[in-house]
Amino acid sequence: MAAVTRLSVQLERFAYPDGTVALHDLRLEVARGEFCGILGANGSGKTTLLKVLDGMVKEYSGSVLLDGADIRKLQPKEIYRKVGLVFQNPDDQLFAPTVFEDVAFGPRNMGFGEKEVAERVATALASVEMADAGGKNIHHLSYGQKKRVCIAGLLAMGHEILLLDEPTAGLDPVGEGRMLELLARLNRDEGVTVVLATHSVDLLPLFLHRLHVLGGGRIVRSGTPAAVFTDPAELAEVRLRLPHVAELAWRLGHEDRFPFVGLPLTVGAARQALLALWSGTRKEQP
Repeated sequence: MAAVTRLSVQLERFAYPDGTVALHDLRLEVARGEFCGILGANGSGKTTLLKVLDGMVKEYSGSVLLDGADIRKLQPKEIYRKVGLVFQNPDDQLFAPTVFEDVAFGPRNMGFGEKEVAERVATALASVEMADAGGKNIHHLSYGQKKRVCIAGLLAMGHEILLLDEPTAGLDPVGEGRMLELLARLNRDEGVTVVLATHSVDLLPLFLHRLHVLGGGRIVRSGTPAAVFTDPAELAEVRLRLPHVAELAWRLGHEDRFPFVGLPLTVGAARQALLALWSGTRKEQP
């Protein structure tokens, strides 16, 4: 069965008021149930692209379709019933005194009754593993918890597509992993389509289905992480790098003549490749 396209972008040009071209000649499709990444260095246009996908930026030439409809012709409620953007800094998004009130704001604004609002808030907070946090003061939450509350606020509105701007920024290494595990679970278990914009490369191969590399305002490469992370020189051209594990494997293969088959992107894959090589070397010994 062919994948159903939720977002389709044919963007010719978007420039800031000062004339700086931020995005151009950009083609992108996001399928239902996909977990995809927009990978780019700072200043590559990631945040602007997410705002285009969310309908916040409309002054561009080209088209952006949400379920086949021109997003610029849709009413805000038609957009926000389906898609929502999580900002990089959660303090730019949270405003209510308590977790419950913040997550409840969206459903209330959509006209749901208080019983329905309470049910949606409870379900959304459970989805982000914060079921008992409704009464907590927003200012007493950790940075990572605040990011989870932002996601819960969108889930409570019924969003089927989450757009996230640097969701692991400001988190410690454990927090980064937990955030991506949360997004992967929402994608896998609840069918949420996830579009994640980031410049961080090391955790992406563990979670993403598809990766789009953004450089100079346009997508320069797309594919699975294995198809994208192949050549450090190509990534360096857009101020990116291979994941550290892949960088080590690439150097071992190209500089030390280790006979790797493919390029391992994770510690687990590299371990298996090295064990296979070691096992083969032992068998060859007399």
